[in-house]
Amino acid sequence: MNRFLLSFIIIITVSSSGYSQESSFYDAPFGGGGGYVGGWIVPNVNGVNTELKKIGMPNLTTGGFYTSGGAGFIYLGIVPGLRIGGTGFGGSRSSSSRFLHSSGPENFLTYNEAIYKMSGGALTIEYTLPFIKNIGVSIGTWIGRGSLEIDVYSNTGGLDWNSILAPYNVNVSLKNDYWIITPTINVDIPAYRLLSFRIGTGYQFTFGSHWTYDNNKDVYNAPSNINGSCFFIQAGIFVGLFSF
Repeated sequence: MNRFLLSFIIIITVSSSGYSQESSFYDAPFGGGGGYVGGWIVPNVNGVNTELKKIGMPNLTTGGFYTSGGAGFIYLGIVPGLRIGGTGFGGSRSSSSRFLHSSGPENFLTYNEAIYKMSGGALTIEYTLPFIKNIGVSIGTWIGRGSLEIDVYSNTGGLDWNSILAPYNVNVSLKNDYWIITPTINVDIPAYRLLSFRIGTGYQFTFGSHWTYDNNKDVYNAPSNINGSCFFIQAGIFVGLFSF
């Protein structure tokens, strides 16, 4: 999560306390806060696995992986139930294997590894349903930027310094930057006036993607089925001032 997004969440958390004290007469949710959010994201890695198989690399598991991040929000008060905020997340999944080679009288191992990383940060806009009391059930969307990174390594393990740049040591880093629009639904359950738990889900749609590799050089004709679109669930704990 970048510094700008982290600062934005802190500002929301601090300012929400003073704001909500002034807004207590509203017959609508008010207040706000911020905190930690963990998630389980399930991207479609079948396209990546197809490409990895072509070069003898191990496949990534298809069940998804854990992400870690933060989020924050504040009710505007101008429109009852409308809140804005920010969120950020990141996580990775890897796979590895070893392959024994024979070269004349000598045998040596090749270590292969693929690392799949996904991250993003976004502005959040949500509306808390007014007919549900005591908890906050909100529908909304994220609008922001994200990235998908795929790092591929193939080497022989420990090497002498003079051999470290040998051609049989392969390292390729691919990166796909894109815009995201993510419809979400979240349920916030206050445990105390200053503490709330969240559980939610959403689907990340991506557009305007741009592929690069290694030292930021362009990649052309990337497979369309390798992208950052994915389903996720999330849960978190928030500190602030809440009234649902």
